[in-house]
Amino acid sequence: MPILVPKGLPAYKTLKEENVFVMNEQRASKQDIRPLHIAIVNLMPTKEVTETQLIRMLANTPLQVELQLLTMDTHDSKNADKYHMETFYKTYDEIRNQRFDGMIITGAPVEFLPFEDVDYWQELTEIMEYTKNNVFSTLHICWGAQAGLYYHYGIDKFVMPEKLFGVFKHEVRDKKSEFTRGFDEEFFAPHSRHTQVSRDEILKNHDLKILAESDATGPHIISSKDKRQIFVQGHMEYDRETLKLEYDRDIKKGLDIAVPQNYFRDDDPQKGIVVKWSGHGNLFFANWLNYIYQETPYDLSKLDEIGKKHKK
Repeated sequence: MPILVPKGLPAYKTLKEENVFVMNEQRASKQDIRPLHIAIVNLMPTKEVTETQLIRMLANTPLQVELQLLTMDTHDSKNADKYHMETFYKTYDEIRNQRFDGMIITGAPVEFLPFEDVDYWQELTEIMEYTKNNVFSTLHICWGAQAGLYYHYGIDKFVMPEKLFGVFKHEVRDKKSEFTRGFDEEFFAPHSRHTQVSRDEILKNHDLKILAESDATGPHIISSKDKRQIFVQGHMEYDRETLKLEYDRDIKKGLDIAVPQNYFRDDDPQKGIVVKWSGHGNLFFANWLNYIYQETPYDLSKLDEIGKKHKK
């Protein structure tokens, strides 16, 4: 939430330059307030787990959020409870005439497939195209981030020599970004993936900006210059046990998997988990919602005008 300060106060100018959310009394008196409408395109097979993780992050703010869960009509979610899906989820066709303040597109366990070979790729590209004029800000996570970078900017993923698995230190590259506001210069975030995008390809695209990265993980948080498309390759929403459950599952399957790096104390599964990412994870999602709250139009029908403006 913004803090109201007299416009002539010296701190007002300084904080505005730092992109801190401050609002003068004149603007506040004219501000229309309503709930934020957020959609989650949940591509994960573990629907309820992913829902809980993301909703926990979105709820950690005084802003009122109205949520809509979306699923792929062109994909049969075999691991999802049918009643749960019919009760709580809608398809793209059911919401295509609505508009949202924000949308989250999750990861999916299909990273080894070319994007075009994913059975719901056509439907997902329709949704990503739809976001340009009907969603103020779209947050793409993990495979969803790679899919978004590929669709919007033609940046393809590639398979890494070994799985990136663990909790890694990152450095903030843009200290004035609305999305990394309040971050320490170094922070931790979980990753679990086999694929990567090229840092050089991102830097060559003048419409993209790397907000945070590390030598180990590559670009972590990426934003379009207009801030309407955000791409996060890691999993800042992960629970304490998420990587452990994945590790235990693969060990049970007899897979040759390394211990997740920097996750267990002294990298020893017997010594327990050390959580070091949840503070920045909560802060990132709060920053995203606060940015939407500040900048999205009260009348969402005006998103068409914003989309056309950014195309010029």
